Amino acid sequence: MKGDIVYIDYIGRIKETNQIFDLTKEDVAKKEGVFNPKVKYKPVPVIIGEGLVIRGLDEELEKMKVGEKKIVEIPPEKGFGNRSENLIKLIPRSAFKESNIEPEVGRVITVNGLNGRIISVDGGRIKVDFNHPLAGKTLVYEVEIVKKAESNKDKIIAIVSYFIDFEEGDVEIKEGDENVEIILKKEIPKLTRKKIAEFIMKYVKFKKVRFVYEYESKDFNLENNK
Repeated sequence: MKGDIVYIDYIGRIKETNQIFDLTKEDVAKKEGVFNPKVKYKPVPVIIGEGLVIRGLDEELEKMKVGEKKIVEIPPEKGFGNRSENLIKLIPRSAFKESNIEPEVGRVITVNGLNGRIISVDGGRIKVDFNHPLAGKTLVYEVEIVKKAESNKDKIIAIVSYFIDFEEGDVEIKEGDENVEIILKKEIPKLTRKKIAEFIMKYVKFKKVRFVYEYESKDFNLENNK
């Protein structure tokens, strides 16, 4: 249902090639040869209808129940959009030289907040594709709603974990009647705190959210002070 905070497991594939581009299951990642030891494979929190996943998947989640598994096919217009020739730009080599970047085919660069991939290097002109890598692709998701966050605390934990990666014990929640205090063991950017607070106020209905950073002596090397 729209507005529910749930955890989902999924395997995302490109229909044309059956290639996996994203997944949450470690066993499947190892079996398919796409395992990355730097990735933490686990169900991810989603607020249904909030646009935290692509539109086609969001729409399907609205129809599903906890424990339900589904295979859904998502066209480009409900995924990462259709490819646009307007997003393929020619950039003079001088612009790369000014930024001290060596243009190489396949290299990903960021220009005005947009990520693009260099697709050709021809003399003084560099062709960069700013389309999303999955633009124009029909996607197939195997998705399951694993569980739903029911209590206020569980909802807050889900919201926080969507924005930041943390270990158990790194976050403590203290609820009041209208206020909630989030005690953190590591600092997070101001814009991230603002977005977390916005979602908590919208979906958990607290009127005030306070962030507190807590440090312990074990967090520092105090040997030199003895």
